[in-house]
Amino acid sequence: MPRRLPSDEPRETIVRARDTTSPDYGFQDLGALPMEYLLRCSVVNIDKPAGPTSHEVVTWVKKILNVERVGHGGTLDPGVTGVLPAGIGSATKVMQALLPAGKEYVCVMELHDSVPEPRIREVLAEFQGKIYQRPPLKSSVKRVLRVRRVYYNDILEISGRLVLFVVGCQAGTYIRKLCFDIGEALGCGAHMKELRRTRVGPFKEDEHLCSLYDLKDAYHFYIEDGDESELRKYLLPIEFALSHLPFITVRDSAVDAICHGADLAASGVLELTSGIGKGDTVVLKTLKGEAIALARSELTSDEIAKRNSGIVAVTERVLMERGRYPAMWRKHD
Repeated sequence: MPRRLPSDEPRETIVRARDTTSPDYGFQDLGALPMEYLLRCSVVNIDKPAGPTSHEVVTWVKKILNVERVGHGGTLDPGVTGVLPAGIGSATKVMQALLPAGKEYVCVMELHDSVPEPRIREVLAEFQGKIYQRPPLKSSVKRVLRVRRVYYNDILEISGRLVLFVVGCQAGTYIRKLCFDIGEALGCGAHMKELRRTRVGPFKEDEHLCSLYDLKDAYHFYIEDGDESELRKYLLPIEFALSHLPFITVRDSAVDAICHGADLAASGVLELTSGIGKGDTVVLKTLKGEAIALARSELTSDEIAKRNSGIVAVTERVLMERGRYPAMWRKHD
């Protein structure tokens, strides 16, 4: 079975209407955004080292890039390494949108006694789907029993009492507690010996991963030599961090109104993805692919495709700065 997180779910594009976009405004190519803009609004796939806290890593990123705001997408314990998405500047607004995307970890679990391999495989297979977890004593949330979903739980290798496995799970799943519970189910006890996060939705270990040293060197090349090629590899447009979400493409004439907080009316919809449910978070996008805002869908995909009037999505968080597109909506005041 393929390892799939919620961010991997395929979606089809539904074309509701056709329109054109003007080259006179907006960004024509998201892969060639001005560096000055990326330093105000971008995301970085940081490879967190063992030792520092996630907050300390974010502080170092701020100092390296000489920016005022950096936020991360999902705390990692000091001893844990791996993928730590960071939002630069106004891109901190999109970090919360990563919560439903799912996460993946590679873990080394140590058993406290010898257990036959078939039994280990049998028990780990039981810890898939919905599981109950109470957060550990050292956690930042209230210690109440809650349900979390494990999408896959695959053993990579077993060597004596050491079990190497990969787990894809819902945000807020504690792998340390998962190891403890597996040990209880095996009847021998177990603990998490080593952990690395390998995915957070669209952020993967083998794509765009950037160490703090890489980031510092790339920024130095940009400042000292004017060479932005290395830094451009790591500063990704915010659209990358939103690629797992369903979207609605809108007309150019509706963009600035949304930037001022207006909700999306049916007349402004051009395209949308399938599978949108009522209440789902969606990205409102331009025909050039730029993210305008995060919104809450008022209807399903099928209903939006057929609706001719009324509000189809309520704007919840504006991402695009005002003025990038002209205020065409004011002509009708």
